Amino acid sequence: MIEVEVVGVRIELPSNQPLVLLKEAHGERHLPIWIGTAEASAIALAQQHVVPPRPLTHDLLVSVVHSLGRQIVSATIVSVEDSVFYAQLGFDDGTTVESRASDALAVALRVNCRIWCADAVLEEAGVQLAEGSDSTEEGGEPADEESEMRRFREFLADVEPEDFDE
Repeated sequence: MIEVEVVGVRIELPSNQPLVLLKEAHGERHLPIWIGTAEASAIALAQQHVVPPRPLTHDLLVSVVHSLGRQIVSATIVSVEDSVFYAQLGFDDGTTVESRASDALAVALRVNCRIWCADAVLEEAGVQLAEGSDSTEEGGEPADEESEMRRFREFLADVEPEDFDE
């Protein structure tokens, strides 16, 4: 398993399809996952630490889990089949629950747990945004989310979701 981080959620043009971009915590590969609009909103709200006046579905799930005396300790992208990503939520007692990748990410951001990705998923669907790109900008400065997203937009200019089909 490889630890990954959520870089951000963006709308891919011209299709207006939302996607979430993950990046290896200690590597160069990125993992784009096309997701639904509602899930994109849920992930973006969690990343921005926005607390809605009434709980959204992912907030409700977290509250139920905590009320039952359990903790969510991990989210793992376990496989990709026909461009569909599958995930699991891991609990403090060792239990795992199947999940859509987008839902697992939305929950993970709310509970601030680690996010993992199976090696095989990154091998199959991971991309490097530019030859030699890493987590530094010219001059050796650390890359920020804006520069990561700029490189990713450049990558997206020539790619379609079908390009990830085998």
